[in-house]
Amino acid sequence: MLIDIITLFPEMFAGVFGESIIKRAVDKKILEVRFTQLRDFAFDKHRQVDDSPFGGGAGMVLKPEPVYRAVRDVLSKSDENISRKIILPDPGGEVFTQAKAKELAALDQIVFVCGHYEGFDARIYDLADELISIGDYVLTGGELPAMVIVDAVARMLPDVLGSAESAVTDSFFDGMLGFPQYTRPREFEGKIVPDVLLSGNHAEIKKWREEQSLALTRTRRPDLLK
Repeated sequence: MLIDIITLFPEMFAGVFGESIIKRAVDKKILEVRFTQLRDFAFDKHRQVDDSPFGGGAGMVLKPEPVYRAVRDVLSKSDENISRKIILPDPGGEVFTQAKAKELAALDQIVFVCGHYEGFDARIYDLADELISIGDYVLTGGELPAMVIVDAVARMLPDVLGSAESAVTDSFFDGMLGFPQYTRPREFEGKIVPDVLLSGNHAEIKKWREEQSLALTRTRRPDLLK
């Protein structure tokens, strides 16, 4: 299996992936892990991959162009006919379970896009085959969830564990999901930032965000509304 991880902090993975089960899988050539530095796909000399959100608000949002360029570069380096999925670790995703680990272990390639800061420009979600959450709590970025998922998936691969070891493991923030975020450029590959975010009307922006938050929660995590 091939694991590709697009991240701003590839060094974070050294300790986890350099020991124990994952190291064993890599040493046996059952698992190959490649890292892609997202900043390498920025356009400017400062290698900027984030910008302030349209409509105002705290924090910075990851821009779509570097992420699209990085994903396309990763995909170009492997056979397009293999079974693979692009995964965004995201609180709006399906909660990760052992059953999902087994399902992912049947793939030939998994590409993780690790978010950071205040999250992704909403157009980045169009790249993903799946959104996966490891629980209803807040983390600094997508790196730790990617580590968790890779670890659980690696244990499902044939010959990674010793015959006496068990592959059975347990994988078990309140409120609605956040609203979609957008940053420059206003138009990207035909996808346009909603006009309300550029209106300057803060009451309308607040209303739009509340409506979008509710709609996303109903679609992606209806259990939270209970």
